[in-house]
Amino acid sequence: MPYKKPKIEKVFYSISEAAEMFGVNTSNIRFWENNFDILKPHKNAKGNRMFTKEDIENLKIIYHLLKERGLTIRGAQKKLKENKEDTLQNFEVVSRLQEIRQALIDIRDEL
Repeated sequence: MPYKKPKIEKVFYSISEAAEMFGVNTSNIRFWENNFDILKPHKNAKGNRMFTKEDIENLKIIYHLLKERGLTIRGAQKKLKENKEDTLQNFEVVSRLQEIRQALIDIRDEL
């Protein structure tokens, strides 16, 4: 998964920081915002989008459905609407397994 954890934990992330975390363009983030109800970034006085940790978690789910599982926008919307809890649980399981796999690879490489 190309999600890159930020070096510094912040309260808010800009749209460019969010896009960089997922290796996508800012236009992808704006498009996803318009198409997914779970994504609601705050906007400052200038109208700049400011993403919270919850928004970043929602972006992880959207990224997973669209880029890793290959669903269409409609398919991902349907999945989140009909079975959000199952989708979240599956995403968490997959994420944890990827972390374990990476840890095992790191251990192997050290030996």
